[in-house]
Amino acid sequence: MMKKRLTISDIARLAGVGTTTVSRVLNQDPKVKPETRHRVEQIIAEAGYAPSPSARAMRTQRQQVVGVIVSRLDSASEHQAVRAMLQVLEQAGYEVLLMESGFSSDKVAEHLNWLRLRQADGAILFAFSGLALDGQADWQDKLVVMARRYPGFSSVCYDDKGAIGLMLEHLWRQGVRRPAYVGVELRDSTTGQQRLEAYLDFCRAQDIAPHYRLGGLSHQAGLEAARLLLKEQADTDALVCASDTLALGAAKYLQQSGKAATLTGIGNNELLRFLFPAVASVDLGYPQAGTAAARQLLAQIEQGRPIAELALPCRLVSTD
Repeated sequence: MMKKRLTISDIARLAGVGTTTVSRVLNQDPKVKPETRHRVEQIIAEAGYAPSPSARAMRTQRQQVVGVIVSRLDSASEHQAVRAMLQVLEQAGYEVLLMESGFSSDKVAEHLNWLRLRQADGAILFAFSGLALDGQADWQDKLVVMARRYPGFSSVCYDDKGAIGLMLEHLWRQGVRRPAYVGVELRDSTTGQQRLEAYLDFCRAQDIAPHYRLGGLSHQAGLEAARLLLKEQADTDALVCASDTLALGAAKYLQQSGKAATLTGIGNNELLRFLFPAVASVDLGYPQAGTAAARQLLAQIEQGRPIAELALPCRLVSTD
């Protein structure tokens, strides 16, 4: 005969407590006496009791749903951050809805509106240059923005300028004196503008002439920039790339042309490490950023934590 599934009332009766006490145990209320908690939890374990999602939502006034809006689904860096987010959010009992903006503010607004209608508890948004969050004031206490700061919203940012500075200082100690820079167009405020500024600041500090090329974020853009830089200045002794994707393209050019130059990237990409293990890179902390964003969002949703701007440190990943 099938065993009858116990209700909260049944558990309360067997434990000799009220239904309110059982609910407090289920919600991890620290004020419940240890002996009472143990008795209730023992009965729950023996009965295999699990509250339904709808009942849990009624108790907490939350739907246990969080949206994650990435800029593009094929981004290696965003993929690393999302994997870390999912682990934190799913362990906390939240359903995660993954969406793609395609670098469109209109698409972001559409996704946020859909999440609003779905009564989602919060969202994590991967920002991009030109992103507008006008008219989204009702998301201020339940939204965390990745990679860029937005006044009035929590954010988790990478140390873009520090990453380039860290790499250049490393190269300088290795004897590099004519580093060229493979960068991204300036309309990208982080990977583009901030990382170029760090390169130019270093050149001024060391009193050396800057030599750089800016373009897209693809492997082909990295290859083409490396070709032009080494053609224009044959004594270039290092190519400092704004991303590991660009470094992969530059590495292919060096391999094909037979030319020699120290090559570095930013991002600590697994594919770059596998194909070209001698290439140094800077780890910006993508998984750590995903974890930090998920924890900040949960704290805002569940504990009323105020909005915060979080900045992650970077670290050099070198073969030395």
